Amino acid sequence: MLTIHTADAVLGHPGHQAVLVDGGRIVAIGSPEGLTVTHLRARVRRWQGLLTPGLLEPAAAALLESAYHPDPREAGELGTEPLTGDDLIALGMDDTRWGHSARRGLQRLLSRGTTAVTGPFERPSVRTAVTRSGLRVREPGPSGSPAPELVYDGELALGAPADFAVFGVTGKVLTPADTPRCVATVLGGRLLYRRA
Repeated sequence: MLTIHTADAVLGHPGHQAVLVDGGRIVAIGSPEGLTVTHLRARVRRWQGLLTPGLLEPAAAALLESAYHPDPREAGELGTEPLTGDDLIALGMDDTRWGHSARRGLQRLLSRGTTAVTGPFERPSVRTAVTRSGLRVREPGPSGSPAPELVYDGELALGAPADFAVFGVTGKVLTPADTPRCVATVLGGRLLYRRA
């Protein structure tokens, strides 16, 4: 199904505010008016903010395999933030609990515009959760070099995978501090996260 995603701006495409997606690929980038006129049957999703390529999380293995992401039902006892160190050890984690934690961690990553993660993932239940999430798994970069604070996974280009996010920011630049302002994450043309 053809879908037009419109935003206030599209990163790297000055003057354009929309991308047209078909079959998981970006097939056009332009103005909302121009794309809707030429594709009358396309579904239109309107977002406020900046549409960017999806983000790559280079620390995903550590986030998912070295931290416990509490279930919302555990918030009263454990809080809502990931647990590490002695707090993690005290939980006595088993493979099932690691899998549940990883799924919640992956949802947290999607809510920050992440469309790709860096492996490898050693725990079988975490590896399964990552595979089932649909997030793209990338090889780690060269060791020893510091990772940039914000890494895009690819670019918004014709024929590229429709992996992108929209952030509720007014500028034409995204900073690491803006990632909690993600309003939507699209992976392979599918809307996987939408802020309520």
